[in-house]
Amino acid sequence: MSAFNLSSAFITFFAVVGPPKVLLAFAHAAKTREPAELRRLTVVSTVIAAVVGVVMAIAADFLTSFFHISDQSLQLAGGVIFFIYAVALVLGVHLGGSDEEGEEEGYLSGPLAAGLRELLLPYVASPLAITAVLVESLEKDTWSWRFTIAGAYVSVVAINCVCVLLLSFVLRRTHQTSLEVLSRLLGLLLAAVGVELFLTGLENLGVHFPGAGH
Repeated sequence: MSAFNLSSAFITFFAVVGPPKVLLAFAHAAKTREPAELRRLTVVSTVIAAVVGVVMAIAADFLTSFFHISDQSLQLAGGVIFFIYAVALVLGVHLGGSDEEGEEEGYLSGPLAAGLRELLLPYVASPLAITAVLVESLEKDTWSWRFTIAGAYVSVVAINCVCVLLLSFVLRRTHQTSLEVLSRLLGLLLAAVGVELFLTGLENLGVHFPGAGH
């Protein structure tokens, strides 16, 4: 994942946490929420996701130095977590969701808190997105570059917010069966993304894969 300007960084983040990756998660959240409640959840989750991305971009060097983390470790960990999340989608297990008791407890603390918990892994703190932000920020050791990465990430989450708000009517009326089918199809593709990130981390550690072509 190397980026050299705002546009390429934007494309990277759009690929890993853009509307195709998050609309399905919002569709599940929309099924049990009124329009006003969904709009509030969308705006709040987007703001939190943007803050997380900006903090990761600006503090990337400090965080990786403090925890003694290498780029390869980030890629391996991000790939594993994202692969687990994708497999759960394929199997119909909604990570971050709630069972009956947990759902009741979540709504007692507020529907907004319950919604944020549902969106935590795929959107608010996406492991693939955080990995991309950290790795991209470490490409250059300048403040201007870090703010460029932060700006690219905020632009993508802003687009996510606009897409969800514009499509909220459609998301709320999507049949549950269609959501389950789409979840499994998307899970298969995202699992491949997680594996690719993991393999990239191994290659950067010097592991050679025969037939890889490089």
